[in-house]
Amino acid sequence: MSAPAPTPHRATVAALQDALATEHAAVWAYGLISAFVPPELTDQVDEAATAHRARRDATERILSDTGVEPVPTEPAYRTPSPVIDLAGALVLAVTAEGDTAAAWRAVIENSGVIENGGVLERHAQPGLRTTALDALVGAAVRASRWRSAAGAPVRTVPFPGAP
Repeated sequence: MSAPAPTPHRATVAALQDALATEHAAVWAYGLISAFVPPELTDQVDEAATAHRARRDATERILSDTGVEPVPTEPAYRTPSPVIDLAGALVLAVTAEGDTAAAWRAVIENSGVIENGGVLERHAQPGLRTTALDALVGAAVRASRWRSAAGAPVRTVPFPGAP
């Protein structure tokens, strides 16, 4: 009989669930954002929403493939401030990207721990780490684009997703 296959440690699973929850929220946020952006930003909204839907779906598959029930989407989400105009929509876009960057950074930090037959080990999970890094970089780039669209003086932040 062979040893059980290594499975992600509960910290990794929790980080993935948090990342999935932020992807659900981002998809919802871009639905709201789309109601307030001018036509010249519609493609940017569509691109961001598509990226978050794809990341959400991929994360659900990762969790399901490890036998974990993915967290469901909420019926609605609380925004950091009222979204009643373009300025509020841009704040929400930057916030959504910052939240997803932070969540994916946590996945990177926790993806090196696996449980192998009840023993915790440090183990490279290059596929998961690459997925998380791609998600973090994508969120950081989108946040910079939204800051630029808002005319923010600082368009990038060092160490995206850092507390």
